[in-house]
Amino acid sequence: MIPEIKRILHPTDMSENARKAFLYAASIAFRVGGLITVLHVLDEGSPNTKLVLDAMLGTDGWEASRKNREAEVIREIRDKIEAFCMEATKGHPDCPYLVDQIIVEVGHPVERILHHIEKGDADMVVIGSRGHGILKETLLGSTSHRVLRRSPVPVLIVSQ
Repeated sequence: MIPEIKRILHPTDMSENARKAFLYAASIAFRVGGLITVLHVLDEGSPNTKLVLDAMLGTDGWEASRKNREAEVIREIRDKIEAFCMEATKGHPDCPYLVDQIIVEVGHPVERILHHIEKGDADMVVIGSRGHGILKETLLGSTSHRVLRRSPVPVLIVSQ
């Protein structure tokens, strides 16, 4: 039996390579009649960063500030992703309708991507090979490669 690809998860950090990966996701979705879920994960930061901010602002002050700013940042990122999707598919009248959902979350990127895969939101993942933070990728292994190793669905990694 040939697997059906109806839902494509496109994790993005909004880098140039992620833009290229989105075009591949759109091409595949267009050809198979599928839909794309665009996912952006705001890395919640290291525990050390949280400790320093708690010490500087106090736990209550930091938490209130973070929640207010987080909602605003999520709204801004969602707007940027919508604009990007429209711009990237300009000249292809059917393409803007390929994006079914835009999700912006806070958490650990690999864990949030795998969460969406495991809950059945994707038949395939299309992700860029490198985004922001080359030093971080060198030290920790890139997000795309960690997703590839742990994903139960096919992962297309688009190189730079």
